[in-house]
Amino acid sequence: MRKEQKIFDDLTSLCIQPGYAHAICWFCFRDNLVKVGEKLEAKNLENLYGYGRLVRTEISTLIGLALKGPMDLSLPAPDTFQGYIEKTETLLHEIHEAMCEPWFAHLTPEKINGGFDPFASGDSLREPIFYGGESAYGFQYRDFSVRKYQKDDEWIKKTKGFSIHTAREVVKAICDLQAAKIPRVHYSFMDLPPEDWTLLRGFEFSVEELAAHAGVSEETADSVVKAFAVPQGDTNTGFQSLSDFNIANAFPLIPTSTGSFLLFQQYNILEALYDAPYYWMTSDKRYWGKATKNRGLFTEEFCEQRLSHVFGDKDVFANVDIYESKGKRIGEIDVLVIFGNQAILLQAKSKKLTLEARKGNDLQIKDDFKKSVQDAYDQGLICAKVLGNPQYKFVPKDGRPINLCAFKEIYIFCVVSDHYPALAFQARQFLKFETNDQIAPPFVMDIFTLDALTEMLSTPLRLLSYVNRRTRYTERLLATNELTVLSYHLKYNLWLQDRYDMFTLEDNFSIDLDAAMMVRREGFSGKATPDGVLTRLSKLSLGRLITTIEREPHPATIALGFMLLTIGEDSVRNISNGIDKIVGDAQKDGEHHDFTVAVGGSDTGLTVHCNDYPKEISMARLRDYCLRRKYKQKAGTWFGVCLSSYDGELRFVVNLQNKWQFNEAMEAATRRMAAPTKMADILNKSRKKRKPGRNDPCSCGSGKKYKKCCLRKVT
Repeated sequence: MRKEQKIFDDLTSLCIQPGYAHAICWFCFRDNLVKVGEKLEAKNLENLYGYGRLVRTEISTLIGLALKGPMDLSLPAPDTFQGYIEKTETLLHEIHEAMCEPWFAHLTPEKINGGFDPFASGDSLREPIFYGGESAYGFQYRDFSVRKYQKDDEWIKKTKGFSIHTAREVVKAICDLQAAKIPRVHYSFMDLPPEDWTLLRGFEFSVEELAAHAGVSEETADSVVKAFAVPQGDTNTGFQSLSDFNIANAFPLIPTSTGSFLLFQQYNILEALYDAPYYWMTSDKRYWGKATKNRGLFTEEFCEQRLSHVFGDKDVFANVDIYESKGKRIGEIDVLVIFGNQAILLQAKSKKLTLEARKGNDLQIKDDFKKSVQDAYDQGLICAKVLGNPQYKFVPKDGRPINLCAFKEIYIFCVVSDHYPALAFQARQFLKFETNDQIAPPFVMDIFTLDALTEMLSTPLRLLSYVNRRTRYTERLLATNELTVLSYHLKYNLWLQDRYDMFTLEDNFSIDLDAAMMVRREGFSGKATPDGVLTRLSKLSLGRLITTIEREPHPATIALGFMLLTIGEDSVRNISNGIDKIVGDAQKDGEHHDFTVAVGGSDTGLTVHCNDYPKEISMARLRDYCLRRKYKQKAGTWFGVCLSSYDGELRFVVNLQNKWQFNEAMEAATRRMAAPTKMADILNKSRKKRKPGRNDPCSCGSGKKYKKCCLRKVT
């Protein structure tokens, strides 16, 4: 196998050939563009995850290498054109194999049996860092840039001649203009001989047409374009290896000899809009400190806003100082969320992966990770260990009182403000964490994942239910980034059976989330919510029950909600139909009705009662029945739900959770307890139910005769 550097040098020689820019246009057209009909569907995005396509970092490499020589835009002959394409794909495939070589070189049967970790070296991490999928959507970069730099707007206006909002509008106009031009250029091939086919004109624009499209003056459009254009005379001389700084990423607009500009990849200018202004400001030594402070404030405020979108302002607290005694502060929580007996502690950092780390430098990779993630986690862990302890005082920045309790689960979110390549792999490899009965494994993400997470799971129970499972599967679930896992959950409901040691998700699982986010944020016509976990409950009784639980976040109801959100499609419909049946029957005859089902195997069960008896009587009878039924079924967990016969609304929940143990008294109490009626029998039972006789078994399931049970109910 050839050395990576030798292949890179050959690729450099290819990319500076006359007319190579036309081959770059072809790759961008083939691998980056999506064809959409009247409605955007997930299947429209399948080509973005095809095995034969070039990823964005590969195309950026081609662009950067093309800048190393004078960019000759003459159209090559068809055979030469085809040769460029085939030779490029061959060399890029060879580079990928060379980058994987250190991984396989150390992989031997002996090392595998000895617990060898193939990702322990920096060289092995170069591959997921370079080829890993994008963690941010282009529209997130575009829209978040305004929020990120709004506190720096005066500096940007003064030094660049435009506001960050104007920059966003001009960049959006460039992308919109290109999206309109490329299909027209492609359509024009019908009237041209094949030797004249080129897509270059679709990727080219002038300042004049951009200004007209954006609705700004030519002077303003020119100022924005020049801020993101390759400086005159710069030939990207520092780009000598795959992991070196590539000017094509920082300055994605390429000037031509005619005064026009080329943009090959829209994603590059959207990312530059989000990243570049910070580097403009850090070059001003007098402003650098303020710019850095504003960057940190943006991350914390963004996270606070997104969590408030789900939990509401009253349950979200920012910049919570923790005091052990007067004047002795032991830590700070950037954002704290409290929902019943559940808590989220979010710690945010604004640290990027450095160029030296991208080159595979072990020490630098670990140092970057420590500053970006490990330090955030360590701070969160200190706070989590004392959360709810009355000996400590918790003071948010707005001074509001915080009602703390004995938390059942505490989740630590470690959030970074920028795209951090291979973040999931690095967290799995390097993060050192502790867990106990309260504190879950950490959830590591960037703000783009947090945005998508809170956009799609926009209610407390749905978000916490997902977080509960995602953190529980930390060691067993492998994916390039968190968007893939979230998309899988939306479609299939994340649930791993115990018999699986490892569960790997391909990147293409993301297409359902990708399509939904584009519909929500870009205005495409289509499904804003993928068919799956969010749609199956929307019109069912269980969906209404979960909505009620979110309004009343008590420990028992939260536990019930978590359980209901994990069950399969058939169980969801059966339980919803059962609820509809017993509520309907109760409204017809005014009597007590109930059903019992096993869920999640034999270790968990659910009993639903429907009546309007006084609460103390209903609760005592439900609890007694659940105790006996739980023992009879030898289950570890049992839920009891009481619904009103008037309107089917939730009255209260009973939650019994403890390991089954033999008990003589319970043996006697359950000896004659009949098996619960099958759901099919309940649903098929005639609606004209005979009124029970005085000596018949009571329909509430108590095991007593009707005359000694519900006939004597207090009215």
